[in-house]
Amino acid sequence: MSLLAVESLDARHGLLQAVREVSLSLQEGETVALVGANGAGKTTLLRTIAGAHRPAAGRLIFDGTDITAIPAHRRVRLGIALVPEGRRLFPGLTVEENLLTAGGRGRPGLWTVNRVLEAFPLLAPLRQQRAATLSGGQQQAAAIGRALMSNPRLLLLDEVSLGLAPIVVDSVYASLRLLIENGATILLVEQDLARAMGVAARILCMLEGRIVLEGAARELTRERITAAYFGLSRAADPASS
Repeated sequence: MSLLAVESLDARHGLLQAVREVSLSLQEGETVALVGANGAGKTTLLRTIAGAHRPAAGRLIFDGTDITAIPAHRRVRLGIALVPEGRRLFPGLTVEENLLTAGGRGRPGLWTVNRVLEAFPLLAPLRQQRAATLSGGQQQAAAIGRALMSNPRLLLLDEVSLGLAPIVVDSVYASLRLLIENGATILLVEQDLARAMGVAARILCMLEGRIVLEGAARELTRERITAAYFGLSRAADPASS
């Protein structure tokens, strides 16, 4: 049984349909990358899974339980955590205080402040520093660490590398690889295709709210993903694969 099953999901922003009949599944311990152009529906899909956006149709099944109508705070307790685009830390709180805001809201488990600082060593010397003074990479690490403090079974990561210098992205992804090696289940939205293909077992490509390409990362070429990304007909035609 899948840890997460998304069944014929629709999501709207007013009259705009951002997600169209999306179906996907994640197995426990799997890392799946969700790619696509700006406006493809990736962020709305993640927010809908997390409970931050109400679906217009379809179902969400988490570990055998229908969570479609369950509010976001209860999904956190079930084991779903979202790292949103833009990090959204509490700027006036320290790194440690930001981590502790999530510490009592999720499931019991192994993630503590000290373990997060071990997984993200760049944060260790910044423990008592206010979030507003952190660099972009430090904020991203703190945002991921805060999500881990809820001891999630499913980690939703939105735009991990957006706006960060390559050397900082290297550091963040080194920590992500550690999570993956330890069996984390991750659905990752990533604009950097090389990064996505380097960590994910499967790639899903969205276009205009739909999943138009899906496959094992080792079997998909960059050219085929790029074609789907831009909606070229040869990517959408099964006979061309």
